[in-house]
Amino acid sequence: MSVFYPVQLLADWLTYSIFGIAQKSLLASAVNFFIFDTIKIFILLSVIIFAVSVIRSFLPPEKIRFILSRKNKYTGNIVASLLGIITPFCSCSAIPLFLGFVQAGVPLGTTFSFLVASPMINEVALVLLLVMFGWKIALIYIVSGLAIAILSGTIIGSMKIENLVEPFVYENSINAEIDLPDMTWSNRFVYARDYTWDIVKKVWIYVIIGIGVGAWIHGYVPADFLAQYAGSGKWYAVPLAVLIGIPLYSNAVGIIPLVGVLTEKGVAMGTTLAFMMAVTALSLPEFMILKRVMKPRLILIFACIVGIGIIFTGYLFNWIL
Repeated sequence: MSVFYPVQLLADWLTYSIFGIAQKSLLASAVNFFIFDTIKIFILLSVIIFAVSVIRSFLPPEKIRFILSRKNKYTGNIVASLLGIITPFCSCSAIPLFLGFVQAGVPLGTTFSFLVASPMINEVALVLLLVMFGWKIALIYIVSGLAIAILSGTIIGSMKIENLVEPFVYENSINAEIDLPDMTWSNRFVYARDYTWDIVKKVWIYVIIGIGVGAWIHGYVPADFLAQYAGSGKWYAVPLAVLIGIPLYSNAVGIIPLVGVLTEKGVAMGTTLAFMMAVTALSLPEFMILKRVMKPRLILIFACIVGIGIIFTGYLFNWIL
């Protein structure tokens, strides 16, 4: 019996008894899916974010910045990508992170590896994928995201394009050692509680929208409709999914509800993962914010390198799966 069996019973009761929707109808299928997935996702979100926040309390951004400033440009890309997994940021924090890293002496390529990995490989989304689809899909998600982040940072670092960063970024360089006070376990739990509530407040609308769209697709879109246009045999499906994902603004958690429904309707998993990665790593709002610290040419180089990596990954895993 699934751990979410009581949630399914509640969804059935609300759909058929309280709302009085006829069983086996398209509306019942959509409403039942929406209720069940909404409750399930928010339970998972709360538990996972709290647990990860406790772990993250041992690695504040200042400590990460200090660690990366002491790495060489090659090992730095790997370390930055790995650290990006457990320290996700939203678009609003892209500038202070970029400024802090560059001013602390972190190489430009290493900084970009972190900028790619942090939104793309969301640790909450990783656990959700693990719970919903199993370890193989979760492993594909993390390995492909890490590969894109490491290679993107390495390529950008080798291009010697520091002149494409706005000059003021290099002012006020920070080289001082960082002495951070230790937190008690009580402090960590309070931090995790507050951080969990803060994140849920920020993402709930995207999760609801994602589940709502997924519920509509689940209930009303024929099983073979999306497969006809976005199946693994369609060469244009992956680049089209990436292009559609760029202007959207969400995080991986908000996209997860759609992933299950799209694959259920026949969309190839590689195409779905490419869409999710494009939404999180190639966010148009983030590019608009980064324009304050980077020249347009650098943003274009960044977007093209990451976009090509995502498209290649989508094709690769459509072939593998």
